[in-house]
Amino acid sequence: MVPVFCLTKGTRIIAQSQRRTCPQATKSVYATSHISNVTEFDLSAPFNERIDYYTDRATDQLHKALPPSSQVPERLHEAMRYAVLNGGKRVRPLLVYATGECLGVPESRLDTAATAIELIHAFSLVHDDLPAMDDDDLRRGKPTVHKQYDEATAILAADALQPLAFSVLANTADISPDTKLRLIRLVAAASGSIGMTGGQSIDLAAEGCRLSASTIEHMYSLKTGALIEASIVSAAILGEVSADQDKALALFAHRIGIAFQIKDDILDVEGETEIIGKPAGSDERLGKATFPGLFGVAAARARCTELFEDALQHIEIFGSDAEPLRWLARYIVERGH
Repeated sequence: MVPVFCLTKGTRIIAQSQRRTCPQATKSVYATSHISNVTEFDLSAPFNERIDYYTDRATDQLHKALPPSSQVPERLHEAMRYAVLNGGKRVRPLLVYATGECLGVPESRLDTAATAIELIHAFSLVHDDLPAMDDDDLRRGKPTVHKQYDEATAILAADALQPLAFSVLANTADISPDTKLRLIRLVAAASGSIGMTGGQSIDLAAEGCRLSASTIEHMYSLKTGALIEASIVSAAILGEVSADQDKALALFAHRIGIAFQIKDDILDVEGETEIIGKPAGSDERLGKATFPGLFGVAAARARCTELFEDALQHIEIFGSDAEPLRWLARYIVERGH
């Protein structure tokens, strides 16, 4: 039998060896396999106590989605797995699951979106590290894919991860066709020329230029914020939300997406390569137009805090149910401290 997790706000969650009923449970969620060493947790406790479980769950789903490295073409599949499974904080899947907790969506229903969005994120990182882009040698403290393998293999691995993400969305069995279509449209828009890829294009064109704060934030909202927003909105699509709640989540996600990138840029200035997992100071080396680079670290910190506080205001509509999102938002702006 597979473990069951009964989701009820304020009720202790116990992983059981067989199907049983949890007292006062409103939803039962069935995992497809044993995922984490976490055997019980309490939804009234801080979200960080469930991070390991959700991180392991996301990684388990990614393992299943990726072709085995023994399958032809072996080198390509090995590189794909290296790109995705080579560490990472899984922030985007965590946002999917945290929003799902906020809305009472079963985690098994969230797996598809969490997996697809993380595959798109991994694809973007492989391309971002290429010599034609940021030309980085390290990612997550390990050689980037084009360094571990070669440039052509890295390009092909990233190219294969993108359609795999949409295959995951299209082939899930427990989501209605209409909902699948909404998710596919969401992720396509978030990763295309009006989303992440467009933001990266603006970023490259802006090297050596002096941009206004509003222009930089627009770039950030595309290159980083679009996938973060998709992570949160995907959970709303999979749940039942009012128009006001949907708008509140979108506004929260927009603010946090920009704050995430500002914090990344601060870490590039102040962080150490061994801690941040990629070369520190690369933004300055490439002449990147960044918030701290143009306006100073103090102004960047202040804007990050302002965006964080504004984001929290938008999810007050959910009351205490939004605590997982509040915790993740704080983590995003305070990481590296």
